Amino acid sequence: MNEGITVSPNLNDILLAVAEIYYSDREFVYITHRINSYSIDPIVYIETSKIKNLKGFIAVCPNKSLIESFRIEKLFFEKPFAVYQTLDEALAYKEELLTGKQ
Repeated sequence: MNEGITVSPNLNDILLAVAEIYYSDREFVYITHRINSYSIDPIVYIETSKIKNLKGFIAVCPNKSLIESFRIEKLFFEKPFAVYQTLDEALAYKEELLTGKQ
């Protein structure tokens, strides 16, 4: 995502299509690597939460100053939502979510 954009529901339609095409028969965790600062329309999280086989959302955010925005975004997501500074931490938590060992 480019710096300063707002992710709107129509952009989220791409995620929904990918989930349907590639993950329709198995559970998955969405991992985002947030390098740039951008905002997300809360409706995106509400709609994404409705994906039945989505087990959780993980953001990798190496920039501590961006982490605060996730506290607000998390309020709109009805499944596990975590923020980590490294991809290795995110991948470990993903395994916990998929195996039910959290």
